[in-house]
Amino acid sequence: MVTQILYGEHFVVNEMMLGWAHVKLAFDGYDGWIDLKMITPLPEKSYQKIDHSPFAVTTDIFNIIPVNSEQTMMIVAGSTLPCWRPNLKEFSIQSEVFPHSGNVTYRKPANLRKVMIDQALKYFNAPYLWGGRSPMGIDCSGLAQIIYKMVGYVIPRDAGQQVHYGKALSFVEETKPGDLAFFDDDEGRIIHVGIIWEKNKIIHASGKVRIDNVDQFGIFNVESKRYTHQMRVMKRIIND
Repeated sequence: MVTQILYGEHFVVNEMMLGWAHVKLAFDGYDGWIDLKMITPLPEKSYQKIDHSPFAVTTDIFNIIPVNSEQTMMIVAGSTLPCWRPNLKEFSIQSEVFPHSGNVTYRKPANLRKVMIDQALKYFNAPYLWGGRSPMGIDCSGLAQIIYKMVGYVIPRDAGQQVHYGKALSFVEETKPGDLAFFDDDEGRIIHVGIIWEKNKIIHASGKVRIDNVDQFGIFNVESKRYTHQMRVMKRIIND
């Protein structure tokens, strides 16, 4: 698994073969193969309507959505609510309308950095999963991408792509909550990313979503009492 498509995220099907479809995600341009059974086909008009609608993203760890009088479905944090109607607390996919009473970020919230940290802390102790973007399993760059998605920012899927965005910061003391820190290996390849919380704390997915100390040298694991990741660069994505 290279990534996960969360509920409500739309994509283009480029190729189909033996029960599988090769798709490209509209949100971040990521591509890969998914099971045909996971696809709800959309006519071009409906696709374009969703593509141009303001974003609405769920922020509760999970929500139960009524499908009809007998069925429900569960969606996780970071899911997209297509064609969201904030006054009616409902979203729609073509002619189907679904109520949603949970918490949603709609457009860009006023206090972006507080919202980001509040949401990131909800993932605390979530298990690490390579390619994961869900509270049930998530990787380091998936966590960064979903938290930024929740406040209306689109960043690439992988840490090696994310590092090319934003303004570089020279010192940990310059950082603000929500800034990103990137870490490399001995060959200079970006292998990890985390979300700065306070000046010396970082929220990141390593074995699980955890909080550790961070300084100009890297991440200092508070349990093992040693450095686990070496600092490469810190970046500010949000200009404020």
